[in-house]
Amino acid sequence: MKILAAITIVFAVSAGALLGGVLRETTPDGANAAEVASPSMEFFEVQQARDTVGLVQQYQAAVRANPTDAKAMTQLGLAYQQRYRESADPTYLNQAGALFHRALALQPDDALAANGLAALALSRHEFRNALVLARKAQRLAPHSADPYGAIGDALLELGRYEGAFASFDKMTALRPSLGSYARIAYARELTGRPEAAVEAMLLALDTSGGRPEPAAWTLVELGKLRFNTGRLAEARATFRSALQALPGYVYALDWLARTEAAAGRYKRAVAHAQRAVDAVPLPQFVATLADIHRASGNGAAAREQYALIGAIQQLLRAKGVNADLELALFRVDHGIRLKETLDLARRARAARPSIYGDDVVAWALARNGRCSEALPYSKRSLRLGTKDASLYFHRGMIERCLGRDAEAGRWFVRALDVNPHFSLLWASTARKLAS
Repeated sequence: MKILAAITIVFAVSAGALLGGVLRETTPDGANAAEVASPSMEFFEVQQARDTVGLVQQYQAAVRANPTDAKAMTQLGLAYQQRYRESADPTYLNQAGALFHRALALQPDDALAANGLAALALSRHEFRNALVLARKAQRLAPHSADPYGAIGDALLELGRYEGAFASFDKMTALRPSLGSYARIAYARELTGRPEAAVEAMLLALDTSGGRPEPAAWTLVELGKLRFNTGRLAEARATFRSALQALPGYVYALDWLARTEAAAGRYKRAVAHAQRAVDAVPLPQFVATLADIHRASGNGAAAREQYALIGAIQQLLRAKGVNADLELALFRVDHGIRLKETLDLARRARAARPSIYGDDVVAWALARNGRCSEALPYSKRSLRLGTKDASLYFHRGMIERCLGRDAEAGRWFVRALDVNPHFSLLWASTARKLAS
């Protein structure tokens, strides 16, 4: 019964909210900047001195007083999006979407409502729809920075990097902010400049205005950049700072758990991961906990968590939630129905032709023994110069499968040079094969 209850909660959260990084052991870190369903930064910087609960109450009262007040509806929708970020309660996202639709019906030129719907589409991985909505918002408000962020976010996931980076530059030129600096950080990370990415994320942190959730979110993104370059001590301190900014922040707990596990501190790692799962049993949190149990030798506990993930997968698919890319990677990593998963990976890449779509197909082909077919996809996944240890490891496994052991060894060394702790499942394999 406990597992079934957790599945219900997970589905409610996942279906209406973020799926960025779901089940992906090593995510494209800055991608969460594109997938956080964030409200308008312009709106919240104006309101930064006020608490979100107070804003919700204020705009609820305004909508009750005047049910045709489109502006109040949009503002309430934005406040609901922020409450979701703070609480992970999915009902806020559903309420926000309904309000944006009502606002646009009353006031078709409401750019904030259109951009709010674009953010919701991004969170559901409806990237083509998000692009249409974000471009509508941009047409309605050509001098606003926010639509350019959503446009760039959608273009990134569609593999249209030149246009995405240009959109981020335009956003930053119009209005430097937490959102624009975070996107610049991700662009720099994608193009193989992790130190420059850290610099941009520090600028994002400076613009958080001391508000707990924006500061905590930015600190987690900064910690992930540090983790993915193998700087465990710095990453751990950064995740702890996020928890100081917003106690109990589940994303910080999850990443602190990964960091402690990478350092071999499994008891602490399990405690942090369990807190995240108990608070909000999102699929990525359950996967973290399961992999930590597996790495620590607690196979029974790991199997229980993996069984929960399988049930979540079925529910997500039955309800039409598009998490195919993340689900495919999880299944390939864990050796689950590999032939079937290759088909899933191909479908996911068709909908989301990014470098990470290329990588998942490459890894799925390799795990199915089809390494000659995998190589071109692996090459495409590295076309931006991204310094990602998982991409390097997958390339090494492909080269090894093709019988080129010396070349494979070089890729394993590159992976470990970037981050010797890149995966609880595969880092030890890279170490063995690199030696």
